[in-house]
Amino acid sequence: MNESLFLDAAQKAGATKAALIDVSDIVLDPAYYDICENGHCGSFGLCYACPPDIGQVKENMERIRSFSRGLLYQTIRDIEDSYDIEGMGEAAAQHAKIGVRVRQEIGRFYSGRTLHLSCGGCHLCPRCAKRDGLSCRMPDLVMPAMEGMGVDVYKTTLSTNLKYINGVNTVTYFGLVLFGPEETPKHTQPYI
Repeated sequence: MNESLFLDAAQKAGATKAALIDVSDIVLDPAYYDICENGHCGSFGLCYACPPDIGQVKENMERIRSFSRGLLYQTIRDIEDSYDIEGMGEAAAQHAKIGVRVRQEIGRFYSGRTLHLSCGGCHLCPRCAKRDGLSCRMPDLVMPAMEGMGVDVYKTTLSTNLKYINGVNTVTYFGLVLFGPEETPKHTQPYI
């Protein structure tokens, strides 16, 4: 399979930049789950894409390791300043839409198993249905939070040409699509 098709998919979907990585280059640390649990972003237990709804971190890290390659992509958006919470939220929602398009583009040429992770909080819906005690509105599209799965996003970017911070008055979000090898997966349980 021509792996450059994954890079093309990210570009067609609207990602700013993307890189292919070996799963061995993904830095995993269960402490990131603890950061979520301690309320770092405020979505713990309030979003289907975040802990604890995405499962136990050690099992999720094993699941990540069951793949061989990954497409790490980013979106970079300008914001007014570091206090522009509204701009950051709009950028996160745009990133989620791009993530859905990345999945669609990859589906055009790849039928193997994948695991699609994104920035915390999902952002597909304006308000997660979990907050209202309802079922997920888009269970087939929800992308678990990279950090909640144990991914150290910053350290993972160091083995790529992607920058974690992209300048003053910008916000950068990341997504990760894991793929290969073609064997039957050990874990097939959905997240929600």
